[in-house]
Amino acid sequence: MLQAVQEIRKTLGEDSVSTDDEILLAHGYSEWSTVNVDRLPVAVVFPQNTEEVSKIAKICSKYSVPIIPFSGGSSVEGHFSAPYGGVSVDFSYMNRIVEFHAEDMDVQVQPGLSWMDLNKEIEHSGLFFPVDPGPSATIDISQAQIGGMVGTNCSGTNAVRYGTMKDWVVNLTVVLADGTIVKTKRRPRKSSAGYNLNSLFVGSEGTLGLVTEATLKLAPLPTHTGVAVVAFPTIAVAAKMAVEVIQKGVVVGAIEILDDVMMKVINTIGATGRTWKEQPTLFIKFTGDEEMVEHSINRVRCIAEKYGSPHMEFEIDKEKQEELWSARKEALWSMLALRKSGNDTWTTDIAVPLSRIAELIELSKKDLAQTGLFGSILGHVGDGNFHQVILYDGDAERVRVEKCAKDMVYRALEMEGTCTGEHGVGLGKIESLQAELGDVPITIMKNIKRSLDPQWLMNPGKIFHRE
Repeated sequence: MLQAVQEIRKTLGEDSVSTDDEILLAHGYSEWSTVNVDRLPVAVVFPQNTEEVSKIAKICSKYSVPIIPFSGGSSVEGHFSAPYGGVSVDFSYMNRIVEFHAEDMDVQVQPGLSWMDLNKEIEHSGLFFPVDPGPSATIDISQAQIGGMVGTNCSGTNAVRYGTMKDWVVNLTVVLADGTIVKTKRRPRKSSAGYNLNSLFVGSEGTLGLVTEATLKLAPLPTHTGVAVVAFPTIAVAAKMAVEVIQKGVVVGAIEILDDVMMKVINTIGATGRTWKEQPTLFIKFTGDEEMVEHSINRVRCIAEKYGSPHMEFEIDKEKQEELWSARKEALWSMLALRKSGNDTWTTDIAVPLSRIAELIELSKKDLAQTGLFGSILGHVGDGNFHQVILYDGDAERVRVEKCAKDMVYRALEMEGTCTGEHGVGLGKIESLQAELGDVPITIMKNIKRSLDPQWLMNPGKIFHRE
């Protein structure tokens, strides 16, 4: 590994490689992650273009050194950990818009660009990139970046309207384990030309290659938006109403659920500047033209009355919308603000068919209460996807957290769901993925990896165990 690092330093220059202890720690350990390992990468490399990434891969292939991609560092399942050592490839300097085609409604970007910065750069065009994995500007952490978003097929609050990352990737430039540079497709929005290589790399978590550029579809910015907030006596009723909104075909931009614990936390921290009902609450965003937004709000109001909640706060004024949406935006940070010295945070997610989401949320709430630990539930209920956030202290409490999280996952699998709706597998959910898919699909995945990465160098140990 040290020979490879020395050759990379000679090839790219002294400033392109770091072996500083703090930088190595930041690229191999994360307080956000449900799982960490004792080992760190031996070096962090900072390429500036696709050709330099190719040179890194060729050198690592020559010395059989593992390669771990790193972009925003915001993953929660150990995606950028280094269980076999190796070189971490940090895309911080590859953070530009390469080409912007407003007339074609697409943009070509490098993997180190954050989705929030992308949208700021193109806002003047009346277009935006709609995949929204969550705000991170309120505290000093990295924002989700395009490379990691491709790697985990991320989604977020807007997925119920716009879909997930896979729906917005036109093509990718990928560096394979031996340094070969591959472009998956050309630039049309649709193509029937051969295998869909985009789908091979989107969600592969860096185990098949390093994404160095991505061409993304863009959408028109909505001319009108609205926000509604509805509180309910129980979380099951809130979830059932959310599902009916989707089943009735109401056009919503997002439909989110926060449990009573989370609403109380938000009041306790006070970051939103107002007091909320401490009940399970739906936050609904509407997008479209003025007539569509008004029609959708009225339809949701009628459905809410059916579920015994005739009072619905809603706003079409932009500034007041931000105030109404602020609880959803501040939810996770409010939870984290409650941590005391020594506290750790466990965040996990699952997804199930829409008809089972209310049942699973209710069961998961009961399981969480039985742990005796402080935790809450929130999520993208319109997609059948939700998250548990649990605070704990020490190994004994961690054991209880792990059991609670695994119980939620296996309940989801019993309901024909998935072990992860948007966080990905990484190190943390390898066994859960095995339980979800079984031997044959995992064997097929391993065969694909072996064909592209015969030395098992690309982010080894993620998704399934290294052979």
